[in-house]
Parts: sequence; C-alpha cells; structure tokens
Amino acid sequence: MKPTHIARLPLLLAVLVFVSSADLSAQVVELGQTTELQEALKAKLAELQAASGTPGVTAGVVLADGASFGLAAGMADTLAAIPMTSDSRLMQGSVGKTYVSAVAMQLVGEGRLDLDAKVLAYLGDEQWFERLPNAADITVRQLMNHTSGIIRYEFDERFITDLLAQPDKVWDPVEQLAYLFDTEAPFDAGEGWDYSDTNYIILGLIIERLTGADYYNELRRRILVPLELGNTVPSDSRRVPGLVQGYAGAENMFGLPDAVIENGEFAVNPGFEWTGGGIASTSEDLARWAKELYEGRAFDPSLLPTMLDGVPARLGRNTQYGLGVIIRQTPLGVSWGHSGFFPGYLTEMAYFPDHKIAVAVQYNSSDLPNLRTSPGAALMELARLVAEVEGAGEESAQ
Repeated sequence: MKPTHIARLPLLLAVLVFVSSADLSAQVVELGQTTELQEALKAKLAELQAASGTPGVTAGVVLADGASFGLAAGMADTLAAIPMTSDSRLMQGSVGKTYVSAVAMQLVGEGRLDLDAKVLAYLGDEQWFERLPNAADITVRQLMNHTSGIIRYEFDERFITDLLAQPDKVWDPVEQLAYLFDTEAPFDAGEGWDYSDTNYIILGLIIERLTGADYYNELRRRILVPLELGNTVPSDSRRVPGLVQGYAGAENMFGLPDAVIENGEFAVNPGFEWTGGGIASTSEDLARWAKELYEGRAFDPSLLPTMLDGVPARLGRNTQYGLGVIIRQTPLGVSWGHSGFFPGYLTEMAYFPDHKIAVAVQYNSSDLPNLRTSPGAALMELARLVAEVEGAGEESAQ
C-alpha cells in the first residue's frame, strides 16, 4: 500500500462516521401525497447526484405509516451507459454490521449470549484465541461497541497484498484474525474506542459457535425471510446477483481497478468482509430494514434500549456508537443507523425516531478525493424533505 493510501485512512474513517410487497406498492400509488413526495424526492436526488461527483445514486424511503419506495439517479455503469434504477443492488459495506448485531441481540433474548461475558467463555478453547490482543479481557459488549482494543486487520499491508494475489480465495475468518496475532492492543479493553471490522468477525464466530450454523443461513432464517427483505443478499463470492458496477478511484487504498467489476466478477472475492459487513441490497430494502430494526421488530423490543446505549465515538461531532449502531444528533433530532464503505461503494442509512421515517442512500463510488457531497449529507437533504412534507400532511389532516 502506498503512503498516500495510508494517509487517506482517516478520511475513510470519517466516511464511516425490500422490494415492497404488492399491497404496499398499491398503497404508495393510491396516496396522492406520497406520489407528490416521490416526485419531489426524485428531483432532489437528481440534483444531489449531479452535484456529488458520484456516477450514480440510489435512495430508499420508508414513511411513518410504513409505505416505502426506491429512487435512483445517474448511471449504474458509465462505460456501458446503463442507468441506475431503484432495483439496483449496491454493496452496503459496514452497514452489514447492523444485521450481525440484530442476530446477536436475538441470541441475547434467547438467553444464549451474555453481552458482559468474556469472549473467552465462548471461544477460549480455540488454540489461536490467546494470541488475540486483549484476549483475556474482552467482553461481547466491547466487541459490539468497538471498545475491545482489537484493531482492523483489513488495512494491514500484508493482508492487502495477499488479497490481491489471491482474488478467488475463500477466506477463513481465523486466517484474517491471524494478521493481528501476537500484536499489542492500542489500549486496554474498555479503556478506549477504535472502529474495527475485526470485532464483528469475532462476533460472527461466536454466533456460529452458539447456533451451530453458518452465519448467512442464520441471517436468512432469522432476519431476511421473516422481514421479507427479498432484495438483500450476502456478498460472499465474486459474483453478487444484481450488483451494479462500482468505482473505487484510480488511487484507491486497496490497489483495485477503478471499475471493480469485470465480466460480472468483482476484482477480488468480497467474501472476506463477512460479518464485518458482507451484504448487498437495494436502498429501499435497506431503508425498510432500518424501520424494522429500530422500531423493535428484529428482536425482543425490550432489548432495543440496550442496543442504543452508546459510547463516545470518533465518527463526527456529538456521535456515539451503540451495539452495531451509530447514534447522531441531527437537525431532525437523534438518528440511529450506520455508514458503510466497500471499494466502489458508499452507503448511509438512518432512522429518525421523532418522525418515524427511515432513509438510505447508496453511491456506486468510493472515490473520496473526487466526491463533493457525502451520502450522509445527501441522506439528510432527503430526510428533511420527507419530514417537511409528512409534517405538513399531519397539520392539514388535523
């Protein structure tokens, strides 16, 4: 990795700061106010895409009453001149941690996982376990809120070299953890904060140990199928169904080509992300997921305050990190959600409890030096418009 790539890591960290059912689609068509809102949002999204520098953008919106729709602007593939559509799937990056956290919270509700138990209680019999930084002291909660002291493996130059040299490799999670074996933690467990995919790789291993099943199978069984998230799929191979072209930038930190998909295959196997992210979806499905998750329908709702109990996080001003959730203070009140990066893609999703609306925005570019508007900024523009129209509608109905 070039020194210029390393210099961009803080910028990357700053960035990390359903198809509807037939009945729901009919509901959207029948609501005159909603279709007017869709047209206003469509125009705003086109304006944001033109100003942003991203080739294409998708957005998903779920209103307070549960009606949802998707929007798109720009191009899904600039060379092939394929327009972006609301059905386009894009990589979510770290937003995939929200599903992992929800599965973990289901296990908490079932009495099978203790958030304050030491991780060694679940994985301590593994021969490699004691070679992890802070191995004897980390708790499950510290994995989930990134206070474990275990840093990111995926920015290790050795890993990037190996990833590029073996683009078809199916990575075993322990192989990824091995890049951190016998290294020193930057702080004691619970005494600092450092965002790290590695925490969720370890959490994925705990989930598989407790369930005796493959994580993605558990995700389908527990989340995707019951909540009818039919346009959400694992990104576990070089061919991800429906994934549109992504643009990583000519000088991206992973050394990948600018256009990350060639002949239908991703430049490397994205399956290495696994429970650090590991999901592709439409933005509408993602917004629907936010609504379901933060309104307490993904696990025992009595555990939602536990998920939303955050610690200070270096992801922007007045920002906290809970258990797989970024908690921000915004002009629309608090938001609960997550940001995501994967080479070629940027994602932002948020739920606004004061308004009961959810919004998701996805770019098919992660070319940070050449982006003029972040997906987070675009999301807030759309959310403000939704809140204004929804609020005006409520006033006129009274």
